[in-house]
Amino acid sequence: MRATAVRRTALAASAAALALLATACSGSSDADGKDGKDEKGAAHGSSSAPKTPAKALTAAELERATLAQGDVKDTKITKAGPTDEVPADGVKVDKEACLPLAHALFGVAQEGAVATTKRKVIDEPKTDGEKSLEDAAKGEGADAFKDAFNLTSTFVALSSYEGTAGPDAFAALKKAGADCAGGFTATVAGTPTKVVSMTEEKITGGDETLAWTLTSESDGATTPVKLVALRKGSSVATFFAFNLAASGGEDVTFELPTAVVAAQDKKLA
Repeated sequence: MRATAVRRTALAASAAALALLATACSGSSDADGKDGKDEKGAAHGSSSAPKTPAKALTAAELERATLAQGDVKDTKITKAGPTDEVPADGVKVDKEACLPLAHALFGVAQEGAVATTKRKVIDEPKTDGEKSLEDAAKGEGADAFKDAFNLTSTFVALSSYEGTAGPDAFAALKKAGADCAGGFTATVAGTPTKVVSMTEEKITGGDETLAWTLTSESDGATTPVKLVALRKGSSVATFFAFNLAASGGEDVTFELPTAVVAAQDKKLA
């Protein structure tokens, strides 16, 4: 399945991952080593909006709180580029209730955002020590090739909000997740992304956290993607994760980007 069937940003992330594969580019540990999973996790959101609205981070403060190279082990972190930008009015949905989710998928801030930063976090390629990445790219070794493409790319959009806009933005995502569990279609630049199902996942962090596995469909083929939302004070971060091998139908384990979420949570503390 083509990455464009998932979303334009996933395509950009995939291209960046392929660049890492070709160059074998060679970050610190995740937050306290937690994997973010807990049987009592806030998968449904805890509705813990502050009694007194938190002060919005300025653009400079938000930049300092944003993930940087070295914050997540074994990843390459870069700033998003112009091709990753999607305007809010450029996202269309077949169900208006699902718009907050569509915005999160494309890294679009909700209404009331004061400032936004965007990063791409891509797993570093791994090899078994016997086959080089160049060999894998040439098809010399099926397992090496599969492992080389078992890379998760996570697009992180971090926004600061004024007053109660941050908790309100998170609440809108929570409601959309409940209203749109049966699926929806989002269209950007004339390209539709059809989400056929959403399943809530368990994850912890921040003041409130939500996570889902979404299944998208194109030309009869399906692919899983991950979406996480985290609120810390008046800031809200969304994480869209996409795995190259999983999108190609390979039998790979594709988990939530818990290390990325934990690292961003830690920097917002």
